[in-house]
Amino acid sequence: CADKPSESMTPDPIRIGVTLYRQSDTFISLLASDLLDCAKARETQDNVKITLNILDGTGNQGTQNEQVDRFLAQGYDAICVNEVDRTAASVIIDKARAADIPVIFFNREPVEEDMQRWDRAYYVGAIASESGVLQGRIVSNLFNQNPELVDRNGDGKIQYVMLEGEPGHQDAAIRTEYSIKTVTGAGISVEKLANDTANWQRAQASAKMGQWLKDEEIGPRIEVVFSNNDDMALGAIDAYRAAGIEDLPVIVGIDATPPAREAIKEGTLTGTVLNDAKGQAEAIFELAYALSTGWDVKEAVPRLEGQYVWLPHRTITIGNVMQEFDD
Repeated sequence: CADKPSESMTPDPIRIGVTLYRQSDTFISLLASDLLDCAKARETQDNVKITLNILDGTGNQGTQNEQVDRFLAQGYDAICVNEVDRTAASVIIDKARAADIPVIFFNREPVEEDMQRWDRAYYVGAIASESGVLQGRIVSNLFNQNPELVDRNGDGKIQYVMLEGEPGHQDAAIRTEYSIKTVTGAGISVEKLANDTANWQRAQASAKMGQWLKDEEIGPRIEVVFSNNDDMALGAIDAYRAAGIEDLPVIVGIDATPPAREAIKEGTLTGTVLNDAKGQAEAIFELAYALSTGWDVKEAVPRLEGQYVWLPHRTITIGNVMQEFDD
């Protein structure tokens, strides 16, 4: 986490509340772990007691609303919200404003109209269209470099299936759109064989992929599996293994989680796009800490643009996975 000067006297204790849409989500779990690391590092650096209370919304907006209410009632210095339902942001912002407690949304972007309700509401995340573009570029570059590897039936176009995140999540819709738009924009013809939602979850994706593989009109023709995140891409790999199929098509994900990076190394996952959990966690924490202690937020988080912090994506394939990550 970014360095900041320490006070000569011991600062007051800081309490930051965090509520997650679902802690079992691999990417969200990584981000939460990185948040804890940031808090521990800051405690040591500034000799301050920091309570980082991380709660699991378990996919239930009512549960998450109760968690937010508890943080506000207990007078936390800042709250950080990974929304179950992004349309609930207006209610949370209004409550936070009434309590004069700043709120930082992350990973699930509220609509712009809600963010405009209060200038002490912030968002930390990554631009979804960029991840879709980079995912599509993995496939189009591979097609241009080695068309036989992608276009297995030699018909000059890509037959694909799409595993999508949950309905209503802006990242799912945008990643789906831009991944295919990037491929077709590169002059490559495509044919969609099937698409369905798997709610970001590995088991659901495996079940859906298993159904497609049993369909004689779909399974044998699949040349590329696009997945809105890594967990679903890994679920697709699980389905191929369960079906006893060793010769996998091109499979691409998004997030660059540790299990996905291992799959790239073993050759089952073609590529992924880094969604920088550590960078987002650092920005979330530094923003919350600055708001809690009176530091200048722009100094604390140089990437801050108005009320938004955007972290860049990077493409991860077998060509750079070893260099990008020590593990």
